[in-house]
Amino acid sequence: MTLHITCAALDAIVRRAHAEHPIESCGMVTANIGLALAQRVIPMTNQAASETFFRFDSRDQLRVYRDLNARDEECRAVYHSHTASEAYPSKDDVDYAGQPEVHYLIVSTWAQTKVPVRSFRIIDGHVTEESIVVVDAA
Repeated sequence: MTLHITCAALDAIVRRAHAEHPIESCGMVTANIGLALAQRVIPMTNQAASETFFRFDSRDQLRVYRDLNARDEECRAVYHSHTASEAYPSKDDVDYAGQPEVHYLIVSTWAQTKVPVRSFRIIDGHVTEESIVVVDAA
C-alpha cells in the first residue's frame, strides 16, 4: 500500500508536530470519498496532553466524523508525532489502531531520528510500513 498525500498537507502536519513538541500532536487527514489523495488536515487536541501518548477527545472525534459525512469525505490517515523516539508505531499505537483501512502517519520530532516521517498500515496487530507519495496538488 501507499499513502498519497499533498505536499501542503504533509507540511502542515510536520509544522504542527514541531510547534506542539514536546507534547504529541495528532489529527486526521481526509480525502473525498472514493479518491486516494489525502489532502485536508484536521488537527485534533491530544486529550492526553502527553509526551508519549495521544488520545482524541471523543466529542471532538464525533464532531469531525459528522463533518466528514456532510462533506462526502472519509478519514484517509490518522497522524501523530513521536517526541522522543523514531517514527515507528509504539505498542500503544498498535493496540489502539482500530481502523485497518486507514494509514497511520507518524512524524518524529526527536533530534536523533533517522527518518522523520513514515506511514504504516496496522491490521490485527501487524505493522506494515508503506511508501509515501507526496503530490504537489494546486
